[in-house]
Amino acid sequence: MEQLRNRQVKNFLTITMLSAGMPMMLMGDEARRTQRGNNNAYCQDNETSWVDWTLLKKHADVRRFVTLLNVRRVLREVEPERQRVSLNQLLRGANLVWHGVKLGQPDWGESSHSIAFTVEIRREGLLFHVIVNAYWEPLAFELPRVDRAGENPWRRWIDTALDSPHDILPWEKVESVPGYAYRAEPRSVVMLFAGV
Repeated sequence: MEQLRNRQVKNFLTITMLSAGMPMMLMGDEARRTQRGNNNAYCQDNETSWVDWTLLKKHADVRRFVTLLNVRRVLREVEPERQRVSLNQLLRGANLVWHGVKLGQPDWGESSHSIAFTVEIRREGLLFHVIVNAYWEPLAFELPRVDRAGENPWRRWIDTALDSPHDILPWEKVESVPGYAYRAEPRSVVMLFAGV
């Protein structure tokens, strides 16, 4: 149960920290400090609002995960935020392709439990492929082919289903993905990248 809870926290943190705009996090989120769901604890001088510093040691893997997300986040391009570009405008200007388990076939249905997308970050010369599997079973997602002299260019940066320290890797130590399909475990987020 603890492992599943850590995966849920890492899924939330991945989506939050890599989204456009300002991430909305509270002090202690990186150590699973929840305030027991109370988002109005500012006026309480009790265990609800106190920071339990032992959580940093207890959930060191989650803190490590957030630290590596932050390392990459501070390097990203922030010009769209300076220009006050809306998310809608940002998406329209992006080279973004939606997928399901099959390339180019996203399932927008009410009962869908998975989605994937590929986005090109032109200034960095990178393609990102993000897989979100909210289903209770593993799913095999097709990966887009990228023209690279016969080699598979996809590298795994994040897979929240993997145990620490393999759930997120330092950017310079990412691992190659074999083949053109990736098995996403239940209730996980996967982020792959390739140079273009």
